[in-house]
Amino acid sequence: MKLEILTPEKTVYRGEVQSITLPGTMGSFQILNNHAPIISSLTKGLLSFTADGKIKELEVEDGFVETHDNTVIVCIETREANKQK
Repeated sequence: MKLEILTPEKTVYRGEVQSITLPGTMGSFQILNNHAPIISSLTKGLLSFTADGKIKELEVEDGFVETHDNTVIVCIETREANKQK
């Protein structure tokens, strides 16, 4: 599925991913391929996604996510640069 992570300053990530875990205001949740359409607000926490077999993480202040047709768009305020595990 396609993931695009945007901040007010720049595009942080754009590419294919296998999964995304987000800090929703009602609790953490994961988006996988063929997920139902969703719009959700995000809160302070850790956003992580798997791309090319590697887990990448990003600290989030707040934002929102929209998912439809295997495309995930995340608009956020960030605290840290991307880290890899």
